[in-house]
Amino acid sequence: MTGTAKLLLASGSPRRLQLLAQAGLEPDSLLPTSVDETPLKNELPRSLAKRLARSKADAARAMAARTPEFADAYILAADTVVAVGRRILPKAEFHDQAAECIRLLSGRSHRVYTAVCLLTPKGSVRQRLVESKVRFKRLGRQEIDTYLGSGEWRDKAGGYAIQGLAGTFVVKLVGSYTSVVGLPLYETIAMLDGEGFPVRKGWLGSA
Repeated sequence: MTGTAKLLLASGSPRRLQLLAQAGLEPDSLLPTSVDETPLKNELPRSLAKRLARSKADAARAMAARTPEFADAYILAADTVVAVGRRILPKAEFHDQAAECIRLLSGRSHRVYTAVCLLTPKGSVRQRLVESKVRFKRLGRQEIDTYLGSGEWRDKAGGYAIQGLAGTFVVKLVGSYTSVVGLPLYETIAMLDGEGFPVRKGWLGSA
C-alpha cells in the first residue's frame, strides 16, 4: 500500500458516520450499498447480521475497485439486527410494522446484534459480532401512539433508535451502547488498529 491509508464506509448512515467522528475518524468516502436484507429460512439473528455486514463490505469493495485511488483502501461495513428470541424484527418502513415492533418490545428484553466487517488492503477479512441486551419499560397506549406519530421509527431496526426518543423507554442495557446505535466503537477501532490503520492520526489538536 502506498500513500496515506484510506477508509471507506460501506454505509450512508448518519449514525455510523457520527460514531466514527466521535472516535476521530472521517471516512474518505461513503459507499452505501443495496443488498437484499431478507433473512434466509431459519437464519438466526447473529448469522443474519454477520452475513449482511460481509455482503455490504464485498459490494463496497466492488464499487471501490472502479476508482484507482481507492484500490488500496480499508473498507468498513456493519449491520444491526434486533431480535426477540429467534424472531428477527424488521427495519420498519410502515406505521403498522413499527407499531407491531414497539408493542412486542414493550415491557420485555430483546437482543441487538451488530456485526462489523473490515476488508484490508492486504486482502484479509476481519469480522466481529457484538451482542447487547436491552429492556424496555412497559409502554402505555398513549406513549406508543405518540412515539409512532413522531416518525422516528422509519428505517430503524426494530422500529427504534436508542439515541433518539426511544432512549426514554430503555430500563436497562447490558452490552455496548454504540453497538446498539449501529457501530461498536471499541471493536471497530481495535480491528482497524490491529490491521495497521492509523486510528489516532486525527486525535492531536482535536480538543
